[in-house]
Formats: sequence, C-alpha cells, structure tokens
Amino acid sequence: MWHDTYYLIPGVLLAGAVIRASRARQDAQRVPHPKGLPGRGIPLLDAAFLSGGPGRVFDTALVRMHRAGHVVVSRARLVTLTTDKPYDKVEREIVDAIGPTRSRDLGSLRTAVMRSPAVQAIGDELAGRGLLRNPVKLRRARSAHRTIWLALLVSAAFTAAAHLLASDEPGRERPALWIPLVLLGVGLVSLLSTRPPKGRITPAGRRQLGLVDDGKPWTPRNGARNADAALLGAIALGGLAAVGAAEFADEELQQALLASAVADQTGRASASASSAGSGQTGGSSGGSCSSGPTVWCGSSDSSDSSGSSGSSGSGCGGSTGCGGSSSGSGSSCSSGSSGCGSSSSSSCGSGCGGGCGS
Repeated sequence: MWHDTYYLIPGVLLAGAVIRASRARQDAQRVPHPKGLPGRGIPLLDAAFLSGGPGRVFDTALVRMHRAGHVVVSRARLVTLTTDKPYDKVEREIVDAIGPTRSRDLGSLRTAVMRSPAVQAIGDELAGRGLLRNPVKLRRARSAHRTIWLALLVSAAFTAAAHLLASDEPGRERPALWIPLVLLGVGLVSLLSTRPPKGRITPAGRRQLGLVDDGKPWTPRNGARNADAALLGAIALGGLAAVGAAEFADEELQQALLASAVADQTGRASASASSAGSGQTGGSSGGSCSSGPTVWCGSSDSSDSSGSSGSSGSGCGGSTGCGGSSSGSGSSCSSGSSGCGSSSSSSCGSGCGGGCGS
C-alpha cells in the first residue's frame, strides 16, 4: 500500500540515528592505549585532577606556592607574587596569569589557570591513560543519543500524516500499524542500549583513586615539597573543605579559596542557565570555552595520543570546543558526572570528581 511508503523516511532516519549513537557511545567508552595504574605513586596534580578536576589542581598548586612563600593571599582575595621561580608547568601558568603587575584577583586567576593549556593537558593525559572519559566524546555521545528521540518524533509525525491522508481517500485501506510499532520498539530499545556512559571517571580511574585514597594519609612522592606533602595530598584527594583548620594552619587562605570555588560554581551555573535560555547547549562540540567559567574542555584526540595531545590546542578557548559549562559533572558542579562518577564539583574544593566535561 502506497501509504506505507511514508514510513520509509522515518525508518531510514531512525536507523541512521541508532548507528550514529552506537558508534559515539563506543568511542566515548573506548580506551585505545590502556596503561597500568601507578597506585599511590601517581603525581600530585594528576591525583588532584582525577579527584576534583581543574579547580582542585589550582587549589593544590596555589597552596603549594603559598606554603613555599611564593605567593601571598590577602583578606580581599588578592594574590600577590613574591617570586617568579615556578616548581612546574602549572605554577608557571599561575605566574604568567598573575602577570607583570605581580598581583591579581583570586577569582579571575582561578578561572584563567583552570583554562590554561598546562592544566587542561593533565586531563588529556589522564584520558589517554584511560582514567578519564574525554568530555568532547561524551558530548558527542549525548548529542547522538538525542537524535534517536528526534527520529521517533519524526516517525510519529509521518504516522499521523499517513493516516490523515488515507482518511481523505474513501475506499482505501488504512496504513499498516505494525510498521510504526516496530519503529517505536526499535527506538526504545536503542535508547536503552546506546545510553552514554555516566561520569567522567572511568572504572580504571575509580580503581586508581581507591588505591590512593585507601583510608591512610597519602604522601605524594612526585609534585609535592616534602615538608607539606601530607597536606597537599589531603587537599588533592579531598579538597579544601576536607582539611581541618588546624592542619591547614592558614584559615584565611582556606576560606578565600573556598569562597572563590563557590563563586566559580555559581558563575558556571549562571552561564549554563543563560546558554539554555538562548537555545545553546553544552553538548555542542563547536562551542567556545571562552563563553564562561569552565572545567575541562578536553582535546578531541586526547584518548588517541597516549596523553601527548595536551600540548596542542587543549586549552579552553583554543581550537578545541567546549560548551562552557558542560560537564559531564561534569565536569561541572551541577551534575554528578560533566561527567564524574560523583555528585561533587570539580572546582568546588571538596569531594571526589566533579564535573567535567563536563
């Protein structure tokens, strides 16, 4: 019956959407170059990024500089540089972000360093080792998954059109009902089987965190000055809020960093709401990270380069897009994964694995 040919277009659309969603999901889950876990020997800032994202990296590095006497943070949350001899690339980013005036507001400094190539490259390397899911690929998987819903809506529209046209032609048989029912069944099954992976931290990443955070104080051997290794390890794994005031020994700095993290979370939520209101989505891989506070943009080829891609365009606002406030818990404070495997924020200074990527 000619009316049944109306189902050809939605059938093709649905098949294409299912194939695309399936491939995008596999790509988001795939770990092309799996590597062994370093256990408790993971570098300090790697553990900070894995546990809490770029915000945790900034907090850990700034506390390390403060304890070494390289920066001073005032009550007004002004960071003043006292020496320009950085310990590593992340501290170099902090020094460069402060600039020639040798002082900068803590909030804007935090955002600039979180977006910097050196910090973003840490996430790319972790993704290349299979410990994090790349936020670009997660956004693609979510976008592809939504196209299945679109294909089902198209199927419903064509079904209604076929029946309306048949009703205008007396004596003709009605279109077959089993075809749209089959399309609906295929679509619903596909929605379940192609759901994007939840959380930015992979099972291997959770195992790595479990090896480090095993209930015993962690003293990192790589990336921490010996005198403050235990304190920095606690901040990297649990955030500023998990460290007691007595242990931190500088309550003003702790409160300033916590307040800056909360402000960053609020700004990210506002940016996400404004993007939603204007019809923009964080799932777009072409979005620019420069549109608002960000977490981890993710280099689109980070999982294919064994972590080496972080040096080429992985910084936010560069050539690789980011949806601004995505996360994959992502990597943002607003969800349990922008991807994260945990409900806490990647930049809120406490808890494991905030968003991401989203």
